[in-house]
Amino acid sequence: MREFLSKLLSFGADYWVEVSTQNPRCTYYFGPFERKAEAEESVDGYLEDLRGEGAQGIEVVVKRCKPTVLTVFDETEVAAADRLPFPALSGQA
Repeated sequence: MREFLSKLLSFGADYWVEVSTQNPRCTYYFGPFERKAEAEESVDGYLEDLRGEGAQGIEVVVKRCKPTVLTVFDETEVAAADRLPFPALSGQA
C-alpha cells in the first residue's frame, strides 16, 4: 500500500539518475528505475563510463522525474567549437 501511495503522489514518475558534468557541460539522464535503490546501485557504472571518456566536475542526483531529452548539452560550447579553424592537412591548400 505504501508503494502504491508513493507512486500515486509522484504521479507515476520513475526514478532517474541525473548526472551533470562541467567539462563537457552536459546533463545526462539514465533510467527509468522503479526503485530508488535500483537507480543508486547503477551510479558507479555510469560514473566509470563518463570518467573513461574524460568527463570532469561530475555531480549525481537520483530523483523522480520524466525527462523528455536524455542528454542535454551546452549549445554555446558546440557553436564555439564549430567556429574554430581547422588546420590544413598536408596536400590541402
